[in-house]
Amino acid sequence: MTTNSVSSPVVSGTTTLPTSSATGSSAAATNALASSQIAGNFQSFLTLLTTQLHNQNPLDPLDTNQFTQQLVEFAGVQQQLNTNDSLSTLVSLQQTAQSTQALGFVGQTVVVNGNTAALSNSSATWDLTVPTSSTVNVTIANSTGQTVYTGSFAATGSTTAQPFTWNGQGTDGTQWPAGQYTLTATAADASGGSVGVTTQIQGVVSSVDIAKSPPMLTVNGQTYTVNQIASVASPSS
Repeated sequence: MTTNSVSSPVVSGTTTLPTSSATGSSAAATNALASSQIAGNFQSFLTLLTTQLHNQNPLDPLDTNQFTQQLVEFAGVQQQLNTNDSLSTLVSLQQTAQSTQALGFVGQTVVVNGNTAALSNSSATWDLTVPTSSTVNVTIANSTGQTVYTGSFAATGSTTAQPFTWNGQGTDGTQWPAGQYTLTATAADASGGSVGVTTQIQGVVSSVDIAKSPPMLTVNGQTYTVNQIASVASPSS
């Protein structure tokens, strides 16, 4: 069985170290219903007010201050409903902008924050950022959660991500089939202190689901939101 190296770390052989439409419709329907109800109530209030003024006792007139206060309250409620309508419109516009932005990623190679990569042609790659010189312990599990590989390597401290490629061979030499594999990395410095490791994966955005909020991008069979994209490498060729 081949030993792992660290240069661009090689694992087991060759290792080298990225529902909203329904909610919006519901909110719009609620605002429309509320507006209809308040409009009906306001009209009833005006009718009642006119009737009372027409039939009031000249010797004991109605208190106009109460009517004025009620008019102010009705106006305030109506204004709030109008504000809610405006906010709903802004949210809808923002969701449309997010969808448009997400569609632009289709076909592009991106780096996303994540730790699940696709093993294809006996190769799966993760980008690891280890800020200080450390011993990095790596565990790789398959889609069912079964650990298929464990190993360690020495990493020099750097703020630049280093590619870590696994050739699909398990710790016992078994060649694992293509599929999704999740990498977990922990690191410790020379004094045994814990060092944080950032894991990213790189792949081509194959599709975008704009029915979700926020839109979901599919990369190497996994879904990610736009804010999980760390960088865009280049358009696919």
